[in-house]
Amino acid sequence: MFDAQLERHELLFGMMVIVLGVLMSAIDSTIVILAIPVIMHDLNADLVTMVWVILIYLLLITVLSTQLGRLGDKYGRVKFYNLGFLIFTIGSALCAVAPNAGTLLMFRAVQAVGGGLISSNSGAVIADLLPPNRRGQAYGFTAFGWNVGAILGIILGGLIVTFTTWRLIFLINVPIGVFSVYVGFKYLRERSPRAIKKIDLLGSAYLGTGLTLILIGLTFAAGTGFNLIDKILIGSGAVALILFVMRELNFDDPIINLTLLKNRVLTGSIIAAFLQALANYSVLFLVIMYLQGVRGLSPLDASLVVIPGYILGAFLAPLAGRLSDRIGARVPASLGLFLQSIGIFTYSILAVNSPLWLITLAASINGIGAGMFFPSNNSAVMANAPREHYGAASGTLRMFANIGMVVSFALSLYIASTTMPTYLAEEIFLGTSYLSSSLSIAFVRGITTSFKFSVIIIYLAIIFSVLRGKEIREK
Repeated sequence: MFDAQLERHELLFGMMVIVLGVLMSAIDSTIVILAIPVIMHDLNADLVTMVWVILIYLLLITVLSTQLGRLGDKYGRVKFYNLGFLIFTIGSALCAVAPNAGTLLMFRAVQAVGGGLISSNSGAVIADLLPPNRRGQAYGFTAFGWNVGAILGIILGGLIVTFTTWRLIFLINVPIGVFSVYVGFKYLRERSPRAIKKIDLLGSAYLGTGLTLILIGLTFAAGTGFNLIDKILIGSGAVALILFVMRELNFDDPIINLTLLKNRVLTGSIIAAFLQALANYSVLFLVIMYLQGVRGLSPLDASLVVIPGYILGAFLAPLAGRLSDRIGARVPASLGLFLQSIGIFTYSILAVNSPLWLITLAASINGIGAGMFFPSNNSAVMANAPREHYGAASGTLRMFANIGMVVSFALSLYIASTTMPTYLAEEIFLGTSYLSSSLSIAFVRGITTSFKFSVIIIYLAIIFSVLRGKEIREK
């Protein structure tokens, strides 16, 4: 009923567009992180402002993801997926010409709208194209695309930032986006009945306000230490999130579909994704800051140190996805999380002059774990979601994972700042991109503390991954 009724080229080009979407998103995520020190210097901005170049993108995707997934269920998943490519491409071109940090933040917001449309509907488009017993392999290919994109982002970012200008890191999205828009509109077709969905603007407002206030409070606290204003911001954010939860419990068509969360496998998979992102997403950022700020490596040399992990993850992901199709997600996903805990723990023993091979080893172990976790966990979510709620399930997964990503940056900076005097934290996070000997020692002490905290969170993710149980895949 699925691919037997699809023309072969439609399935091929459909998967190509999905993989290209993941590829472009991965290139953007790693290439921007690699370029942060250079952008910070060129635009005369501080580290906290540059962190918001990353956070604004993740924050908007987080707030928009479930709503955009529901709009896809209602008006057409393919239509919104293709629109996302178009908006993301325009946003990338605008970022490339940003004259200052403020406009760069604004144009990153445009990118985020497009990225939200892509990420919230991609899982549902795959689920429309393939039957449940073949989706794990498909998600394996998307994980392959993510790792390849991350590799390209690191290599291209290193080359571009070292030898040309950081503005090209956004321009490289444009030809990929133009091609994907053309192929998507030409070959992807709507294949599911439209579902009637209500759009909860008030719930989205509560969620966005709560996350924004908490992130502002944490990032300011990282630079200057906790003060009354930070406490008010975080407290107000917590109140907004409580209002969001209350709204969900009383709204007849909530952002988080509570019916979906009654499924044990779905709940365990989504929470595991949240905790994995919370623990791991800021790791590359901290490692790049270490390599460039402490060790004095160029962006290109820093990229070469961490690439092996992405290469290993890219080639392992399709195999892990296929394995999850056969035995379920619990074993490969949980084993992947365990390997990531080992990789992050290896980062936690870094010193100012640690050998670079130790970082490559940690990146390799972490990459293998990611290659096992993502395709297995993603396929478990879609395999256990009702067909009419594919968009909502995909959007909910992305929302929780994105919340983890967003908070990961702010929380890691705050935890790192707690191990050093306030004046040093302010100089590192608000004042400089160059780290002297004393600042390097303080910075390394801070990030290794953050890595140890991440290991604890990964262990919590393993618990939820194991307790999800073994799901039965439909044929």
